[in-house]
Amino acid sequence: MGRIQSWLSAWLAAYLSKQVTRNSIPTATYVQLKGALRPGDVLLVEGDTRISIAIKYLTQSTWSHSALYLGDNAGLGQSDQGEPHVLIEADLERGIRSLPLSHYRHSHTRICRPVGLDDDDLQRLTRYALSRLGNTYDLKNVFDLARYLLPTPPVPTRYRHRLLTFGSGDPTRAICSTFIAESFQQLRYPILPLVRIVPANDPDCDDCTREAYRLRNHSLFTPRDFDASPYFQIIKPTLAPGFDYRQLAWEDRPGSGHPGNPALRKARIR
Repeated sequence: MGRIQSWLSAWLAAYLSKQVTRNSIPTATYVQLKGALRPGDVLLVEGDTRISIAIKYLTQSTWSHSALYLGDNAGLGQSDQGEPHVLIEADLERGIRSLPLSHYRHSHTRICRPVGLDDDDLQRLTRYALSRLGNTYDLKNVFDLARYLLPTPPVPTRYRHRLLTFGSGDPTRAICSTFIAESFQQLRYPILPLVRIVPANDPDCDDCTREAYRLRNHSLFTPRDFDASPYFQIIKPTLAPGFDYRQLAWEDRPGSGHPGNPALRKARIR
């Protein structure tokens, strides 16, 4: 029975990871994306697999996947073509793995940047991520994966997010952003912390209160939470070099723009 269950879970993982659509349209060129990223950034991805459709529906968000950008010097290795691995992510089939940025070259992405991390913070973040590299997840509970077979299950809106955490939780950890949330929680960097109002314990003010923050359980995080977090900046690669709308080459205005500008050529090709 155990072998059958394991085989079925592996089959389901492969089935759900298959690409089924190509609706994802990049909003920046690959050169712009590469130039804008910094170590510590979270890269959100609009996926195009069966499970991506389900996650986007259940979270009511564009983003179905997330990866942590660590940069060229993180020691993540390189591809067979010699391209450095700069991202680390939790994959449904392969567990936690590293990969080159070009893997998401043609995907719609968003950069979410933590604020105020120093070199020591980045080193701790990198060390933790590297310590998890190669970890795989227990996919023995078929019910954890079967929930995604219906891309748009008839579930009331208020219950959709809960469906992601139903079951043993192991596949949920691989699918959602638990790994990245765990990484930032090593630093106690906030994503969407729980906030309570507690007594201030001020001897001069009996009625004074203060806000007390508490880490949210990492198994509850989804990609959209990094987008919604008030503690991550949203970075637009097209604006990073200094955007000037007057330089755009409009079709109906032949004299507009500067055709010799490489950035504009890339923008038109995209």
